Amino acid sequence: MIADLYIRVSTDEQADKGYSQRDQEERLRKYCENNKITVRKVIFEDHSAKTFHRPRWNELLLDLKKRKNVVDLILFSKWDRFSRNAGDAYQMISILRKLGAEPQAIEQPLDLAVPENKLMLAFYLAAPEVENDRRALNVLLGMRKAKKEGRWMGPAPIGYANKITEDGKKYIAPKEPHATIMKWVFETINIGQLNVEQIMKEAFKKGITCCKANFWHLLRNPVYCGRIYICKYKEDASRHAQGVHQPIISESLFYEVQDFLNGKKKTYRNKVGSLDILQLRGYLVCPSCGKLLTGSASKGRNGRYYYYHCTSSCGTRFKAENANSLFSGELKKLVPNPGMTEVYKMVLQEEFKSKTREQREDIKVVQGALEKANSELSNVSHRLTHIGIS
Repeated sequence: MIADLYIRVSTDEQADKGYSQRDQEERLRKYCENNKITVRKVIFEDHSAKTFHRPRWNELLLDLKKRKNVVDLILFSKWDRFSRNAGDAYQMISILRKLGAEPQAIEQPLDLAVPENKLMLAFYLAAPEVENDRRALNVLLGMRKAKKEGRWMGPAPIGYANKITEDGKKYIAPKEPHATIMKWVFETINIGQLNVEQIMKEAFKKGITCCKANFWHLLRNPVYCGRIYICKYKEDASRHAQGVHQPIISESLFYEVQDFLNGKKKTYRNKVGSLDILQLRGYLVCPSCGKLLTGSASKGRNGRYYYYHCTSSCGTRFKAENANSLFSGELKKLVPNPGMTEVYKMVLQEEFKSKTREQREDIKVVQGALEKANSELSNVSHRLTHIGIS
């Protein structure tokens, strides 16, 4: 008999659990030697067994289709090396049989010609996946328990560093100079004189290193005010737990910044000129240095010429007429097509609900706690009245 040896170890599996490629190859070759089976070739795979979309397996299948009946067996150590999906496994077994090859696990041998053995095959395929799911669930519950205790899980956010106590518990602590920079970011946003893009550029110059999307995510993270967000899980509503770490900013400052980001907090800019041709003065941002552009007129031979320009030494300067024209053109692009107004309204409502979901869930939790406290207070008052105590 002739066999191909299939050896698979996914990147998330540990070699010390008997799944190493060398260990599998030794056992398979010994099995072939004891049973006088000739080894045609050995296939090494490093992909997950959730599907059969694996590079080396596809190469083997193509080879078998080109040369039918070239091998009698496809050998592997256990059935979970072959697949972890019962439906896909049955279909692939049928394909291999048509090509003249019989798949077999040397440590879990099954005669698949016997119908009852398909039940054992389903068990062999599902058991490892059940074990993985149980391990993942235990990790999830352990992380939720740690968060409820106020401990941050995972890599520390910018401004903090991961630490470990003497008894082995993990926690985060402020890390300089990034902690001071993040505090400056929140305080500057709250002042309202600069927009977030300008503040982000200054923070990057000061030493913060992250992408723009991550920077916006940091501004929404309550960890900086000493709170840990716990997401909703089954009947357990989402909420914030008091963290055991040292906060960088106060809770009041954090929520004022959230109001600013959500558009609830008004900002006041310095008053600018009111000339019709310079209406954008004080609103345009300099592409070179990030400062707000001012505007003024220059006296020429045939009249006055208006410009938007920067007050710094970068020398940025635009003709007001051209800038106004471009701005008007961009505004016209935002005019909705007939019938699209209701669609935009629905999209904005859904986006608003998504952005404010955490706040609304927090309000529900607080309201529920207040209702429970009022109910308990009412019960106590009723009992005191019943026994004659006013």
